[in-house]
Amino acid sequence: MFTLCLQRDEAVRQSRGLSQELLELRGELVNTVNRSQCLVQEKECLKASLQEALEQLQTQHQRDLEDLEQRLRETYEQERRASEQRSREERERSTHSLQQQLEELKASHEALRLDLEQSHDQQLLSLRQQHQISLQELITSQTEELQSLNKTLKDAEMVLNEKIQELTRENKALMEKLAEEENRRREMQKDSHTVYLEQELESLKVVLDLKNQQLHQQEKKIMEVDKLTERNLKLGESLCKVQQENEDLKARMDRHAALSRQLSTEQAQLQESLQKESKMNKRLSMENEELVWKLHNGDLSSPRRSSPGGRSPSPLFSIHSPRSPSLFSSPPVSPR
Repeated sequence: MFTLCLQRDEAVRQSRGLSQELLELRGELVNTVNRSQCLVQEKECLKASLQEALEQLQTQHQRDLEDLEQRLRETYEQERRASEQRSREERERSTHSLQQQLEELKASHEALRLDLEQSHDQQLLSLRQQHQISLQELITSQTEELQSLNKTLKDAEMVLNEKIQELTRENKALMEKLAEEENRRREMQKDSHTVYLEQELESLKVVLDLKNQQLHQQEKKIMEVDKLTERNLKLGESLCKVQQENEDLKARMDRHAALSRQLSTEQAQLQESLQKESKMNKRLSMENEELVWKLHNGDLSSPRRSSPGGRSPSPLFSIHSPRSPSLFSSPPVSPR
């Protein structure tokens, strides 16, 4: 019995201790719940303040981006204008340089043309002198040859005239002899020598025919000599004309060759100038494209501008990012 009483008293004490401990635990739980609610409220307040700060930062970031974009646009426009101005000045300098080169080229061409004209005039004068000398020599040789031919013709005419006169005299003598023989033949018809005389007469006729043929041949030769003389004169005139045409053709060929050389030289120089201008235009175009590309990519060597991809974050962004989990996570509530 006593043991049961002791056990009951012990159980009552334990029950009271447990009740007291339970009350204490309930008080602690209430305090913990209250602190948790306070922390939740603080979390909501902090979240609201962070959201407001985030909105302000986003607004400020947008304004900064717009300002930066405006500054970049202004810088790009200034650089573009400066690049266009430099390109324009470079083109003007190139145009001015090419104009000066063209004027120098024209001046050199003019000087070369004057030198060529002077040289051509000297060559033409020398050719004219040579032509005059050769023409004079040709005229002299033709005159001498013509005189020789005339002399030969006169000698031949004299010889032929002498032969003609001799043949005429012989013909006359033969005719007289023939007449005498004819008279004698008439007188001596019955003579025994009649047959012989007739034969002699026939032979004389044959000789007379031969002489007449020779006379005709001599006359033909005289006519041929006259024709040769006339032909020689015509050939001399034709030779003079051909020589004149040959000299004119040589002069035209010389002028054409000089003009061809001049045109070839001018074409080569103009081709070289065009190639230089084309190379310069290509170089300027490449530089302009490179500047435009740098302007588009923000890679210009300006001290006031940095590349968009390598911008350092603003001090406004040095706070925690809204995506950081440490901003909205409440401290863990650990029950005691």
